[in-house]
Amino acid sequence: MKKIFMFLAVMGVMAFSAQNAAAQDEQAAEPTATEVAAPAENLDGPEEVPMHQALKSKFIEGGAGFMALVIACLILGLALCIERILYLGFSKTNTKKLLAKIEDALQNGGVEAATDVCRNSRGPVASIFTQAFLRLADGQSLEEIEKSVVSYGGVEASKMEQNLSWISLFIAIAPSLGFLGTVIGMIAAFDAIMIVGDMSPAVVAGGMKIALITTVGGLIVAVILQIFFNYILSQVESLTIDMEDASISLMDILVKYQSK
Repeated sequence: MKKIFMFLAVMGVMAFSAQNAAAQDEQAAEPTATEVAAPAENLDGPEEVPMHQALKSKFIEGGAGFMALVIACLILGLALCIERILYLGFSKTNTKKLLAKIEDALQNGGVEAATDVCRNSRGPVASIFTQAFLRLADGQSLEEIEKSVVSYGGVEASKMEQNLSWISLFIAIAPSLGFLGTVIGMIAAFDAIMIVGDMSPAVVAGGMKIALITTVGGLIVAVILQIFFNYILSQVESLTIDMEDASISLMDILVKYQSK
């Protein structure tokens, strides 16, 4: 019995030692596997490329000639959009506050005081009001003043719409240049096929890549400028409605002033 127990004890100790050795081998092997796998992941994974380098590479791949024209449309179009946005921003006026000042000036200081208030205010609404009070000071009738307000309102509306035709031109030109680059890229692909005599993907890939990059560039520029263009149009419409509403209120004030 003692021999049996000793045999079982020895077998248990040997089994326990073998398990500990196996566990230690696995723990030692795990960092090594991790260290080996980490470089493999770094080698196989895609490297991050900075945005400016990616754009620069796509610009060169699309052809410097056509892509430069597309970028020029974007720069010029954005410059005109920013100029219009700033102009329309400075053209906004608190018409209710201005009309209240004009009405108070008419009651206290007469036409000259109201004219000074309009001259010291900025925006197309104040310019229209100035023309109305100048004609009122000259003794013109309310009908003539109303006609001048309408005419000068059209002039101010035309000023707000300046350069919009150029922005719409760049919106149309940008995708057209992209499509032109597409056609030229396709021609280059067919020329390569004629020279090699084979229509393999490697032969066609260069011309097709140029065609697609120029098309994408032109469409992106057109989309960006179109967003700014629609925003500017909405601002022009808002200012035009404000001018018309303020002109009606001004004529009501002048009717009350002359009825006294």
